[in-house]
Amino acid sequence: MDSIGSLLKETRESSGVTIEEASQDLDIKENYLLNIEDGKIGCFKDIFELKSYITNYAKYLGLDGDNLIDEFNEYMFEYTSKIPVKEIERQAQIQAKEEVNKISSPYTRKPMKYKKSSYIAIYLIIFLLVVLAIVWSVKQITIDNHTTSEIAYVNF
Repeated sequence: MDSIGSLLKETRESSGVTIEEASQDLDIKENYLLNIEDGKIGCFKDIFELKSYITNYAKYLGLDGDNLIDEFNEYMFEYTSKIPVKEIERQAQIQAKEEVNKISSPYTRKPMKYKKSSYIAIYLIIFLLVVLAIVWSVKQITIDNHTTSEIAYVNF
């Protein structure tokens, strides 16, 4: 990564472009460009964002961005292939534990999925209640198989 950063820095300096000018033209923070030039990839959380910065910076300076990205990918392969599998598994377990203990907002957590049978049961209960209401209202209107048109009150 140092070779990529030094190539970008040398090209920028030889073309007479200051870091401030490059930052304004590319709309990338100066710190990001300085970290790329110094080869500090640990400062970036997202590797894809870093690749985008390198590509845009290289094109801005008139370099072949694809060749630099290929070189960066080779560097990352060598860097990550040196990490022992046990360390990767340990980090995955730590991350899984953190996921369990996370408190989430109702807007960001995943919604619960219900089974189709629960929806069918709810719809069946609603249907039965509607049928029962219709039967009851018809029974209220009909007295001795005659339909009433007025409400009669019985006085005792």
